[in-house]
Amino acid sequence: MSKSNGKTGGIVIKKYANRRLYDTSTSQYVTLDYLRDLVKKGTDFQVVDAKSGDDLTRGVLAQIIFEEESRGANLLPVDFLRQLIGFYGDSLQSVVPGYLQMSMNSFSQQQEEFRDKMTEAMSSPQATVAMIEEQTRRNMELFGQTMRMFTPFPADAGEAPEGSARSETAAESKPEDLSALREELDGLRAKMDQLLDKK
Repeated sequence: MSKSNGKTGGIVIKKYANRRLYDTSTSQYVTLDYLRDLVKKGTDFQVVDAKSGDDLTRGVLAQIIFEEESRGANLLPVDFLRQLIGFYGDSLQSVVPGYLQMSMNSFSQQQEEFRDKMTEAMSSPQATVAMIEEQTRRNMELFGQTMRMFTPFPADAGEAPEGSARSETAAESKPEDLSALREELDGLRAKMDQLLDKK
């Protein structure tokens, strides 16, 4: 049986064939809402199949997300979900989990700062744009770090050293990335202007 996130000492939740969930630490049946509250409290738990002992934690956490989305707490944009689905079976599939984990870790570490910026952004469209630009820059840096972790070194020793050809290729791609980001930010500015006009 696999461990939960490499941690030990967490609560074990057994899932039965009838889909009922049983908290072994309190000896009672629980609901998905109960597990959602455990997550929000930072309590570590692992969901296992009551019969086989297989780790079902990932599927149950995904189910909690789907429940929240169905209630109208729309945290996952439709375009993001489409892009995520598109990565299944793609050559970059193995890179995506690491990138998402790094992004969320970074976001969690800076959430207090982000909350302050969000409060400021509510009163200033310029602050909103600046905040989005900064978060986009950080995400691109994280993605670059992740890609470097998974990109193998050139097999041919005769290829140009790291500081030359690969650097030039990266430099060539940057203007295109920045252009796409500028277009996206222009669109966000337009939406913000519309919202302010309505007010």
